[in-house]
Amino acid sequence: MDRRSGDELVELLAALANPIRLRILTTLTGGRDYVSHLAREIGISRPLLHMHLQRLEAAGLVVGTLELSDDGRAMKYFEVAAFDLHLTPELIAQAAATLSRPDPATGRADKEKPR
Repeated sequence: MDRRSGDELVELLAALANPIRLRILTTLTGGRDYVSHLAREIGISRPLLHMHLQRLEAAGLVVGTLELSDDGRAMKYFEVAAFDLHLTPELIAQAAATLSRPDPATGRADKEKPR
């Protein structure tokens, strides 16, 4: 059974709720790739790709590693992390019981960041 907290489940689902991030995951399913090539494959800028990769990495969906190329340049490679998510009403209820309480002043949970 999945042991994610409510906050972790919300972060995971939010990371998956974006078409660009789904394209990134789909592309990386074919094998690991470095940022510049991945940006060209998906058709977005490297800064935008980095933003999406950070979100995916924070949710535990991708793993990034820094490596040196043959010519000495640092290159960041990403690959899909092993994950298997089965949502059930029981899992959602268990996760919801562990959610951070919202701040009455902002309405956001402690871990939520303003957008």
